[in-house]
Amino acid sequence: MAGLPPVASATASLLLLLLLAVTAAAAREERGLAARVEGPPPRHRHAYAAMMYMGTPRDYEFYVAVRVMMRSLTRVRADADRVLIASADVPRDWVRAMTEEDGLRVVIVENLRNPYEGNLGGINKRFKLTLNKLYAWTLVDYERVVMIDSDNIFLQNTDELFQCGQFCAVFINPCYFHTGLFVLQPSIDVFKGMLHDLETGRENSDGADQGFLIGCYPDLLDKPMFHPPENGTKLNGTYRLPLGYQMDASYYYLKLHWHVPCGPNSVITFPSAPWFKPWYWWSWPVLPLGLSWHKQRWDDLGYAAEMPVILMEVLMYIVIITVTRLARPGMTKLCYNRRPEKLSALVQWLIKLAAIVAVVAAYSVPFFVIPRTVHPIMGWSIYLFGALALSVLVINVFLLPPLDVLTTWLAIVGMLIVMAFPWYPDGVVRALAVFGYGFCSAPFLWASMVRMMDSLQTMLERDPFFPRIGEPTQETEFSKLF
Repeated sequence: MAGLPPVASATASLLLLLLLAVTAAAAREERGLAARVEGPPPRHRHAYAAMMYMGTPRDYEFYVAVRVMMRSLTRVRADADRVLIASADVPRDWVRAMTEEDGLRVVIVENLRNPYEGNLGGINKRFKLTLNKLYAWTLVDYERVVMIDSDNIFLQNTDELFQCGQFCAVFINPCYFHTGLFVLQPSIDVFKGMLHDLETGRENSDGADQGFLIGCYPDLLDKPMFHPPENGTKLNGTYRLPLGYQMDASYYYLKLHWHVPCGPNSVITFPSAPWFKPWYWWSWPVLPLGLSWHKQRWDDLGYAAEMPVILMEVLMYIVIITVTRLARPGMTKLCYNRRPEKLSALVQWLIKLAAIVAVVAAYSVPFFVIPRTVHPIMGWSIYLFGALALSVLVINVFLLPPLDVLTTWLAIVGMLIVMAFPWYPDGVVRALAVFGYGFCSAPFLWASMVRMMDSLQTMLERDPFFPRIGEPTQETEFSKLF
């Protein structure tokens, strides 16, 4: 800027730089990329995108689930980028692992405010931030995006979905489409329109992303079914996707195999209760499809993160069994009664209640301390070993009959064998077999509980029980377990 005084020249330069910065920021916002992007640059015209946010008790589970699902796309040879829309509070270590090890493009976004939060009750509070899924419309680097939930299992390549129109989804419910998988054409104008709808309070049937999008595309049920053109061209408009692109796992459990005639059998989804997602170790053999998910994880990620916890649990159970067996001769002498009269009825009742609680805890505590996303074979093995260890502890503390306490353990093993039987013709026969086993097992479980209570009552009423430590046996000085 020749001819200008130094101060004026500096001021003009500063104003020019500020103008350029504002223009760049406006252009960046216009393209929907105000958020930070990490990972490789775009390499394809299309992308599979998923979402992750924090603030639920299951954050780590969904982190593992997203990684397994995204890697499964490589297994089916998907010719598209893989993008994760992540909230800003996702741990940096997770973002680094997904970008460097999995090759994902991670788009860091701020959580969209959910004006329908009051409509979410109880367990559905976990859907509070699912409106972040709307950020998929800002991925304008791509011509088409397939938005997917983390609880999907891909059975085969679905790249033909990129030929669909501006919005396409599957109706797994007769009246409402499912947003676990849908196709969209990114558009900043559409995204801004959705933000405006959030501000004005568009009707939302469930307070989450699905109810909002159903309000945005209320006539999708009347649209034609999508059939990919053979010449590879892209369609325009909105379409319904065949059921084979989003198969509800419930259908599988009726047949124990896939038989969906409309469309390819490409993607399995698990829209059921949160405790029945495929990555939980108890999903097999309760839900046989969980084994398919864990096979993918075993091949792609392994279980190194959970191994320290598993080894500590196994060591703890070994110590419990060892100490219990060694200390048994002295355990019943830890507490004794110096009074010659019998225990009162209230004290006897409390001891019985404590025994029942201890038996229940022996079978429930190992279930909750096992890492939820370990392999089912590993999880069930640790559970059975832990239940056995704690049952041995209860047997020795309360001097209960071993077979009666372990009847429940044997019943659980039998139930696993019945459910895992591989030659059921369909899910109905399998359910009847499980019900029949439970019906036949119930009398044995009841009889074992009655015998345990009878044994405990006999022990409590027995006159002198154990001599006090270091003293000779006397008729008026004896010990009792309580």
